[in-house]
Amino acid sequence: MSIGAFDQLVPDVLGEPYLAETIGLPPDDEGAVVATLVVRRAAEPTTRAVLYVHGFADYFFQTAYAEWWNERGYDFYAIDLRKYGRSLRPHQTPNFVTDLREYFPDLDAAWHRVTERDGHDHVVMSAHSTGGLIVSLWANERQPGLAGMVLNSPWLDMQGGALVRTVGTTVLKRVGARRPRREIPRKVDGFYTRGLHAEHDGEWDFNLEWKPIASWPVYAGWLRAIRLGHHELHRGLEVGCPVLVLSSGDTRWPTEMGEDVHAYDIVLEVPQIRRWAVALGRHVTYVAIHGARHDVVLSLPEPRAQAYDEIARWVSAYVD
Repeated sequence: MSIGAFDQLVPDVLGEPYLAETIGLPPDDEGAVVATLVVRRAAEPTTRAVLYVHGFADYFFQTAYAEWWNERGYDFYAIDLRKYGRSLRPHQTPNFVTDLREYFPDLDAAWHRVTERDGHDHVVMSAHSTGGLIVSLWANERQPGLAGMVLNSPWLDMQGGALVRTVGTTVLKRVGARRPRREIPRKVDGFYTRGLHAEHDGEWDFNLEWKPIASWPVYAGWLRAIRLGHHELHRGLEVGCPVLVLSSGDTRWPTEMGEDVHAYDIVLEVPQIRRWAVALGRHVTYVAIHGARHDVVLSLPEPRAQAYDEIARWVSAYVD
């Protein structure tokens, strides 16, 4: 398997002590493709590591999460997948693929660096939202020998009623196969990203060109790939390690900025996460965090602290 050239680590956009490596990958129909691996080392040399994967219209900026793992003796790695964040190039359609397995070479390359190159033999995968679906499919197929997996509000089914998930999906698959770059109309209110960003209604600083308030367009071919991934998961996976699934306590669909934006998942449907978490493998722990946001580690202080407590308890019980 071709992994891609080892490029020199350089200072990351997050500043010291974060370093970044651009990983060259085989080109696709749009041209050159890269992924970007971000690293923050623990204070002492270690053979333990975490590899983190972001969600849709997202990239890695959750520095407090990296620091939390560092404090527990883990080197922290995060990958910006092809066409996301640090890896997005001007000639590319943001976030666009037609098969979730297109991300597997990105993850293979990152895994090679974390394990074979850097010598970690005790690795936890962590992922958020769409990243949770991608990582689960990858681990099921590759069986890399993970120590554990932490999934933060993974996208395990399509939002909406039964008609959307059945008839709507059938139509989508046909359109996505024939016209993959056909844009799917949708309304984006921007509440979620506004509720996070420090210049709006939140407390976090991140690049709004990489994680825009209006999100990115959704295309038929990409959404078809997501639905095929959902269907594969629903048949049952075995990721080969203990899994912790975290979510908010419930979902709300707010029509204005307010308390609901900050205290519920306003992106995915929590009952679907709860229902399908057991499809990930034989050893799954599910915890709903009352008052959490869609990205539970970016929640308000009290639910955020509870989320970290739950991760610590799970790591102690099943991973370390």
